[in-house]
Amino acid sequence: MRGTPYPTLGELLRRARATVAARPGALRLRAVGTSRAGRPLWLLSAGHGPRHILTVAGAHANEPVGGVTSLSLAERFAREPALLQESGCTWNFLLCLDPDGASLAGRWLTGRSGERLPGEGLPGEGPAAEASPTLRGYYRRFYRPAFAAQPEFPPVASDPRPVMPESEALVRLIDELRPVVQFSLHGVEVGGSFLQLTRAVPGAAAAYRRIAADLGIPLEHRPFDGMGWLAESPGVLVLPDSSPTEERDPSGFTSQATWLYAMRHGTVSAVVEAPFWSVAGVSDPRPVAEPRREVAEASEILLGRAKQLEAVVGELGPRSPETPEEIAHFTAARELMDIGPGVVDTWNSAELATTVGNSVSLGVAARRIPLRAAAMMRQALGGGAPALDTLVETWARELASTFDARWVPVADQTELQTRTMLALARALV
Repeated sequence: MRGTPYPTLGELLRRARATVAARPGALRLRAVGTSRAGRPLWLLSAGHGPRHILTVAGAHANEPVGGVTSLSLAERFAREPALLQESGCTWNFLLCLDPDGASLAGRWLTGRSGERLPGEGLPGEGPAAEASPTLRGYYRRFYRPAFAAQPEFPPVASDPRPVMPESEALVRLIDELRPVVQFSLHGVEVGGSFLQLTRAVPGAAAAYRRIAADLGIPLEHRPFDGMGWLAESPGVLVLPDSSPTEERDPSGFTSQATWLYAMRHGTVSAVVEAPFWSVAGVSDPRPVAEPRREVAEASEILLGRAKQLEAVVGELGPRSPETPEEIAHFTAARELMDIGPGVVDTWNSAELATTVGNSVSLGVAARRIPLRAAAMMRQALGGGAPALDTLVETWARELASTFDARWVPVADQTELQTRTMLALARALV
């Protein structure tokens, strides 16, 4: 399994169908809704127990690892049915919550024709089988929807915007299954792994740290995702009892996280983040002498690069995205170009960069946000913009070299998520 590349969305579904056909009594596949563009949302289920576990993959379009993890674990259950029989559970895998977004984001693996790209350094393919993907190749075809178009985060009831059909399908599924535990599988482009729990689970933190250590994957010492959450231990965040059930991102969009929605059924939700490129420095627990200076330096990088990108776009003259795909890229890029001040305000209002690891995480984020924006603006304006090409290539290379980012084999990414889910399921079921 080492070096296996991520499958495309089509490959993921074909493999799921083939597995169900080979073991029809062990696995079932059904559509539980459709996307905005009419793509089915597929649920793969293993086991026949009365209690349910739900795994949600593909909530963020640029994070394909969850689909691989889900399919791999489902195949294991088909081969070893006793794993589920002893727990009395049915394990359900939503293979991709945002297939529309994934169809755009998956282009870093494939060209527009659907063929895998030569020379991108994808592992497990042809003569470059031992090579690793590059950040440059990843960002040249990067796509991640704007905040309001991410289906794991439907708008609050007072928001006039309609709820996306993908969000409605997931909420219906949660109400139908009332899962004991819900896993949301995510990926971090550059950094370390971390785990978010809506309720403390005895032994979970220690098990998670052991799993990451076994695989040589660094843990974020104090992730600043979920800054209002309690840091139970390095890399593990737990939702405080008084935490609100709404999420507000730097764009101003306020949402109801679907992994918080499930709490009404007594469900414990676990968000499992696996890095694509790891950075050892994020786990450094040493204190820094001047945290405010660290935050100020990260803020300067973020705002400075956003200003630089704005200038490059302005020099291109009046251009407008034309196709729906270009508009989607432009909307997401424009949002990221505008959120810098809000992000900086958040950083300044919290106790951040108190450790070397957290300072490194801030440095990564300060570079990642404008890089994402430049990558999507490059595609939104239809190419032919060498200045944007240069920004994306230069910033991607600088991100990799500044933090010594190392590719994590997909097999290790999926093993981290699989073992974490199994450990939590054993503790809760």
